[in-house]
Amino acid sequence: MIGIPNTASAKKQVRQNRKRRERNLARRDALKHTMKKYKKAIAAGDKSSAESLIPELMKTADKAAKGNVIHPKKAARLKSRLMRKLQAKP
Repeated sequence: MIGIPNTASAKKQVRQNRKRRERNLARRDALKHTMKKYKKAIAAGDKSSAESLIPELMKTADKAAKGNVIHPKKAARLKSRLMRKLQAKP
């Protein structure tokens, strides 16, 4: 059972939590969407479009890490692995 906030500060906290949740979900979705586009380009062998997605990928990963959506080391690991995938393709 979820309690209903009684005080003004509790109501404000509910509003803040809702905003933060929406922002975090948007950042997580943006990261996943960018990674999906990047992986699809690599799988198709389209190196030029994959290279053009690198700045967007770095930006979304860093934003997600900055906002504590993902851990900063996870962002670094993702970026490193995705760059290695690009280098591995002939």
